[in-house]
Order: sequence, then C-alpha cells, then structure tokens
Amino acid sequence: MRHLWQLLLLTVVCLSPGTATAGALRIEIDHRWGDGRLALGDPVRLPGLSYPLTVSRCDYLLSGFAVQGVDGGWLEADPGLVGLIRLGKGITTIDLGEIPAGDYRAFRFSVGLGEELNAADPNRFPPGHALHPQRCGLHWSWQGGYIFLALEGRYGDGGRGDAGFAYHLARDANRVEVLVELPFEMRKRVTLNLAFDLRAVFRGAGEISPGRGRDSTHSREGDPVLPVLRDNLAGAFRGLGARGEFFHPAPTAPEGEAEGPAPHGNPFRLRVSQRLPRFALPPDNPLTEEGVALGRRLFEEPLLSRDGKISCASCHRRELAFADGRKFALGVGGAEGTRNSMALFNLAWAEGFFWDGHAPSLRQQVLEPIRDPDEMGESLARVIGKLIEAEGYPEAFQAAFGGRAVTPDRIAKALEQFLLSLVSQDSKFDRAMRGEAELTEGERRGFQLFVTENDPALGLRGADCFHCHGGGLFVSAAYANNGLPLAPGEGDRSTVTGDPADRGKFKVPSLRNIAVTAPYMHDGRFATLEEVVEHYDSGVRRTPELDPNLAKHPPGGLGLSAQDKRDLVAFLKTLTDPVFLGVEAGE
Repeated sequence: MRHLWQLLLLTVVCLSPGTATAGALRIEIDHRWGDGRLALGDPVRLPGLSYPLTVSRCDYLLSGFAVQGVDGGWLEADPGLVGLIRLGKGITTIDLGEIPAGDYRAFRFSVGLGEELNAADPNRFPPGHALHPQRCGLHWSWQGGYIFLALEGRYGDGGRGDAGFAYHLARDANRVEVLVELPFEMRKRVTLNLAFDLRAVFRGAGEISPGRGRDSTHSREGDPVLPVLRDNLAGAFRGLGARGEFFHPAPTAPEGEAEGPAPHGNPFRLRVSQRLPRFALPPDNPLTEEGVALGRRLFEEPLLSRDGKISCASCHRRELAFADGRKFALGVGGAEGTRNSMALFNLAWAEGFFWDGHAPSLRQQVLEPIRDPDEMGESLARVIGKLIEAEGYPEAFQAAFGGRAVTPDRIAKALEQFLLSLVSQDSKFDRAMRGEAELTEGERRGFQLFVTENDPALGLRGADCFHCHGGGLFVSAAYANNGLPLAPGEGDRSTVTGDPADRGKFKVPSLRNIAVTAPYMHDGRFATLEEVVEHYDSGVRRTPELDPNLAKHPPGGLGLSAQDKRDLVAFLKTLTDPVFLGVEAGE
C-alpha cells in the first residue's frame, strides 16, 4: 500500500523538513450515543420519545480518503481504496497505507462509493476485500450497487407493540462527504480516532424519529427521510484525537536563561518522543551534525588512552545499550576498576553523573575517564597533541566549532553533544502503548505487578517498582539506598554530600534496555534479572537509610510467587529498544 496516496493537481502539502519519508496511517472509529459509547443492543433514548431504541446493525462503507496539509492542499488516496466498518463484527479500524510525513490539519472521506466501484461486479473481489459481498453484506444483490450505510434496530418498551427501523443509504447520488478537523503530525505510525455519534443521525440538522412514520428509507428519490439522513450523517463524525509517535519540538533554552551562541554548523535534529518528558539542552553547546559526528569519533578514539588501545566505546558498547557486560570495567593495561560501567542513553534528563553523582554535568563527566589512571590513564595535554597530529581532527574541530583549535573544552563539548544524542524510546512496550504491538499475557501481568503497590493490609500485592522507576524514562528517583550491603570504606552518595542520610545511596538507573545491561548494581553483584527480582522480593537489607518505599514493605519481603517473578522479568524484557541497540533498522 505504499503508492495509494497522491497529491492533487495544483496543490502542495507542506511537509516539515528533515522528516521521515512516509508513515502508516489508520483510522479507528468509536461508536457513540452522545457522549457515551454505544454497543449493539444497548437501550438508548431520544428526547421527546417515551420509548427506547436499540441499534442491532451499523455497517457502512467508506472511500474517498484524503488529508489536508497545513497549507490547505489535499493529499488523496487511490480512489480504489475502500474501508468497511461492521460494528457487530468488531470491524472498526481501517488501514490507509503510507502517506508522506508532515503536518496535517484535517481528514476527509465519504460514506459510500464512487460510481465506478458502486457499479463493479461484486464477484471479482477476493475474499477479505471490503467489497466482497459475503464479507461486507452490503451488496444490493440483483438490483446492483452497494448499500453505503445500513442502520437498523428496534424501538418500543419490550411489549408486543415493538417495531423495527431500517435506514439504508445507497445510490450514487447519495454518497455523503465528511470533513473532520483533526490536526496531526504524521511521522512513523498514526491512528486517527474518530467518533461516529449515532444520536446525531437521528437528531441532527433534521429529525428522524422511529415510530412517527419515519421508520425506514431505501434511498429512493422523493423519500422524505433520505435528505435528512444525508444531512445528519455528514455531521455525525468528529475527531477524538490522534495516537502515534509524536516528537517534541526542538528544545529551547530553559525559561529565564539566555540563548547560547548560534551553532557553528548544521543543527542536529534530536527527535524525542512526546511520551517522554520535555527536556532542555545546554544553551552554550547547541547540538550540530558536525559536533555530534566529532563527539562520536572521539568516543571511539583509542588515542584518548595512554596505550592507544582503550576508547570510551571499549566500556560502552552500543549493542549493550552502551554498557560493557562486565562486572567491573577494564582500563589501560587490563586494570580492573571498582564500578560497573553504566549504560548511556537519555542523558538529557540525568541529574549528576557516575554512580555517586560527583560530576554535576555531562561535560565534566566525560573528561574524568581520560585522566583516571585506572581507566584511560592519559593527560589532556597529551591527548590534545595526539589529536592535532591525527589526520582529519583539526578539520573536524573547525567544522564543529569554527577554528582548528583542539582544547579540553571543545573535546568535552563534542563528547557531550554525542552523548546527548543517544535517546532510547522505541521498545516493544512503547510500541504497545501506541497500539502497534501486543504484550503477551505474562508481560501485561508483569507490568501490572510493576505499577502496583505492595500493601497486604489493603489487599495490594504488587512488585512496587514504579516509585524509583516510574514514568516514560523508567527512572523517577535520582539516588536511593536499595538495601545492598556495602563493603567497608566503600564510597557512595554520602561521600560526595557529606550527609550521613545518603549512606548506601547510589544513582538509580533507567530500566530501559535493562535486559542487555547485565550484570547489575553499582558493583555488578547480580548476574541476571532473576537475581535482581529475588533481591527486591526477599533480600533487601534494612538500615536506617533504606529508601522509604522499600522500608514500608513487610519484614518478610514482598512474597512474590514464582509466576509473579517470571512475569515481572518478562515485562522488563519488553523495555529493550532494538533500534537503539542497532539490531533493528529505524526510520
């Protein structure tokens, strides 16, 4: 369905620069009676009528799909594209194929078919096609043509005097065009949610009242119900909203803070889902294509180490969400560190860096491993000398910052730009929240455990993970004591703050990509997710500094069952982002 949409002659749809080439569009229709949802058989009432109505059939055909760009131009689907809605069969969505990415402001379609399709031989359509007569049940048999809308039901108080109504819209001239104002941004996949208010069909521009001599129409010329039905139908649809993957606009400087210098180079388009919180980037280091590229090169550059064998990427591998899979990181000469390498992504939201948070900014953090004798073991002066002599680096600094100077500040800014560009936001869980994937029963139950408090007195027996790992980032606490026993003299957050209340606290990591970042905790003590779950279930060590959200749990632990633990791990695995890890192509 890649080629169904085409621009109308003499119109142009305004597309946003730098967007993906196309996205998949679908519509989903909610059937309403006023403000409430309508199911077949529900008794409903019309003002002025003393008896209830029940709708037993609501089937219709849609065609003539088009979207309007922000400049007023219309983009039309192939006229052969037809959608079938059958409320009684649960058929309430229509896939419309791919349309160009961009910004749109309205959606248009017709209830009914064009003359060519309406006159087509129904026996030529394959099974599953919207116009196959057995699938749609709307072909008018020997009379020819299709019923565009079949709205049927009964009215009365349930006694012997009950009667039926049947409104059948058909014939070429009675095709009804519907316009819905519904702004949306087309990116990867979007679902437009529409409401079809059946009450408006009965009580719209004119009145259709079953039981008052207007119980049916078969769309014959001169039928007084027909024009009322057409008029009311045109106004019975409205937009409810759009679902999909939408992105924040380019961030600006924090409120009250002056904008930084104009970027030297081409602005880097950082696409961040609106399902994540708003964010701010350093106003004095705007992201550019050239700056991010230089930062990526420096991240992978072994010249930053004393022996020319270790780079940042040695301990931060993309396929492991920029962790390294080791208990402790290895530095120059094979020296083993004392901390597990942290995963690197979604750093635009981070507050403090390193497990103890001693580096207040990312720009300060990136230079420390270079100078650390157990990591890269090199001086910044020697690094600068090596980069000046290396092929292409002076030119890369020129492109990124203007001027060929290589300085510690520019090295830090380039690395900062690259690291800020690492955004993870497209896991199976994200796709499920957008309606593009389906969680298994175990994964759904694991999610329920994840977001449920553990309070047996109130009958709540969840895993209670969300206090420290809530929200779209799956991290909602900066530092916490999670009940791990510490080695004598081991540094922690209190080493930085000097506050005894911070004893045993370490930086809380995001749970995104958690399935690929083993081993776990600041010292890599747990090899598997199963071990982590066991710790929170029954291994938490109680101290005065223990996080209150853990300290409130029963002394015996959470009491999770074996199935609970399996389901919780299954859910955590849905947070893996294959596009970010480079194992699945993105847009």
